[in-house]
Amino acid sequence: MPSKTKPRAAKRPSPVVKGKPTASKPRGVAGKGKRSSAPKSKGPLVAAKPALLAGGNPQIAKADGDAPVQAYIAAMPGWKRDVGRRLDALIARTVPGVRKAVKWNSPFYGVEGQGWFLNFHTFTNYIKVAFFRGASLHPVPPGESKHKDVRYLDIHEDDPLDEAQMATWIRQAAALPGWVP
Repeated sequence: MPSKTKPRAAKRPSPVVKGKPTASKPRGVAGKGKRSSAPKSKGPLVAAKPALLAGGNPQIAKADGDAPVQAYIAAMPGWKRDVGRRLDALIARTVPGVRKAVKWNSPFYGVEGQGWFLNFHTFTNYIKVAFFRGASLHPVPPGESKHKDVRYLDIHEDDPLDEAQMATWIRQAAALPGWVP
């Protein structure tokens, strides 16, 4: 069966004068007296705003460190951004030296060498906080999971955030062996 792809054009060698290649003009560079048709830059480059996926969840590339987590939080819509900032600050205060990353469009928090203990994810009407070993926490977070060890806490717009209880769960979760993907 004949191939449907076009054959590639052979690359022409650059002209040589006395053993040295000559400089040729790059495409789009006009000669003397001619104007270039290349688009002109209109100011400094600005990073594109992250896309929001279903439920307003920010699409942030997988990466380790605080910067991608802060980019995720900054892109969270409306009231969720403030809750995200509060959660991040509470986790950082409760677990000094916490390891951060964005994976699967969610901020993850862990302890180096122990794995991940918590993440959160933005949905249309709430933020879901996942404790990967939540069934071992006291008291057990209220949201059940199809995974026996995982427990959730859903935070809605008008829900008060019990920072003392969250800090207790965070402290306990960070002390347990975490989830290693």
